[in-house]
Amino acid sequence: MTVTTVTTVTTASPPSRGGSSAPTVIRLSGEIDILTRPALRRRLLSALRYSTNLFILDLSEVSFCDASGLGMLIGIQRRARARGITLILTAPSPCVSRILHITGLDRSMPMEA
Repeated sequence: MTVTTVTTVTTASPPSRGGSSAPTVIRLSGEIDILTRPALRRRLLSALRYSTNLFILDLSEVSFCDASGLGMLIGIQRRARARGITLILTAPSPCVSRILHITGLDRSMPMEA
């Protein structure tokens, strides 16, 4: 079993007086499933608290995502929206891209290749 690791690649700085800030970029790897979801959710919610306007999840290294993982992504998106933050999923692996397409989440969550 592969454990999902969360690495903050770029951390958003506190909002500047000019109003612009760097996005928060999180690179995920491994599996997002019922076993890894609770810890991953806590880490993402913690990172979301410090994000300002753009929260990017890099899924290029995610090898698997089950229904609980998809539910967690939906929940993170809702929390982000409530704070005025845009969540973007980037570079989903072929396996993750397929499940996002099958479930229709590729149409409801902003994605970049």
